[in-house]
Amino acid sequence: MAKSIDYGNLMHVAMRGLIQTVLEGVARDGLPGSHHFYITFDTNAEGVDMPDWLRKRYPAEMTIVMQHWFDDLQVTAEGFAITLNFGDMPSRMTIPFDALRTFVDPSVEFGLRFDSHAEDEDDEEDDDPEPDPTPPQDAQVVRLDRFRKS
Repeated sequence: MAKSIDYGNLMHVAMRGLIQTVLEGVARDGLPGSHHFYITFDTNAEGVDMPDWLRKRYPAEMTIVMQHWFDDLQVTAEGFAITLNFGDMPSRMTIPFDALRTFVDPSVEFGLRFDSHAEDEDDEEDDDPEPDPTPPQDAQVVRLDRFRKS
């Protein structure tokens, strides 16, 4: 049995599932209303397929926008493929969900940020962490009523 529950990994799986569900709906029905997405991904991640000229221009990460024009959106459990227009050059890309860094829909002020696995692995390698210098404090109850507008 595992020493602990890996909530971080479980949350990433759930967030990827949410994005998969959203993109499947968009592939089937199109983007509703004013929704649009900014999707940032690691261009070096395993499974990313994009034109060489785009990879040279974005060697570490890239943000794509799904809004007015996109074509042939295909979604699988592993990721999605899409054709986007870059300066009147339609370009096909395949992006695994594991490559995602952020997913934002500014029309409804919704966003997800994925921490990289490398950061998570670095944290786990710390067998003898430094103790927290701040002493524990009693919990404080904060009333939200004072922040509400009258």
